[in-house]
Amino acid sequence: MGKRILLFILTNILVIVTIGIIFTILPIGSYITESGNIDFAALLVFSAVIGFTGAFISLAMSRWMAKKMMNVQVLDPQGPLNEHERELVDMVHRLSRSAGLTHMPEVGIYHAEEVNAFATGPSKKRSLVAVSTGLLQEMDRDAVEGVIAHEVAHVANGDMVTMTLLQGVVNTFVVFLSRIAAWIASRFVKEELAPIVHFIAVIVFQIAFSILGSLVVFAYSRHREYHADNGGAHLAGRDKMIHALQSLKAYTDRIKNEKDSSLATLKISGQKKSSLFSTHPALDDRIQRLQQG
Repeated sequence: MGKRILLFILTNILVIVTIGIIFTILPIGSYITESGNIDFAALLVFSAVIGFTGAFISLAMSRWMAKKMMNVQVLDPQGPLNEHERELVDMVHRLSRSAGLTHMPEVGIYHAEEVNAFATGPSKKRSLVAVSTGLLQEMDRDAVEGVIAHEVAHVANGDMVTMTLLQGVVNTFVVFLSRIAAWIASRFVKEELAPIVHFIAVIVFQIAFSILGSLVVFAYSRHREYHADNGGAHLAGRDKMIHALQSLKAYTDRIKNEKDSSLATLKISGQKKSSLFSTHPALDDRIQRLQQG
């Protein structure tokens, strides 16, 4: 899920900055009164429109962006597949039916050494479950099934939609606060320079506040991981889910001392302790919770 969240947040920042620039250039949604002060009610409405529009555009683009950025090869269930690809598709579909999904997710593989998998998409009907070649090579069948069950649980739980609603709220505050900060900054320069300073400050503050706002999204992501672990345990069996997490931990422990430590980033989880900027709790905590039932 780590990549899903990071791709979503990156797309969201790009979309909301672009929309903000367009709305700033065009005479749309003016919130500055004739006296030069801010109409806070108008600004709040303006911010909510931009914030939720940006979040839902990011959601709509999520599956397409993941395919393009990760170069995912989507497997056609009706097309010619080798033994391993067929087994992967069948596994995803079987777990999806067990989760109560009536529309099967697209199944994809992307070439990377990292051990990773993610689920994304704008809805349960238009979802994607993708795994890396590294995961298929490093893990045995039971561990792979546990990982996929975890990702299918994200789809069944509707985590992308709830994440989008949360992101919309965060975006609203980002737009609102960035424009107040930009207006304050523009008051400290000459009147003829104020519009230019305001325009530049809006972009700078919006990016800065978006990064800070992502901490809220990361915290929610960590919270939802426990639910997806429980969902994966229900679909594949608790032993397989625990085995999958233990396999991930063994892999991250093995590579952490290797020279190319970059492989330890952007994984399903590679940290010993979760941090404010991590999308997943520590693997030890996740394993312990499952073992305790």
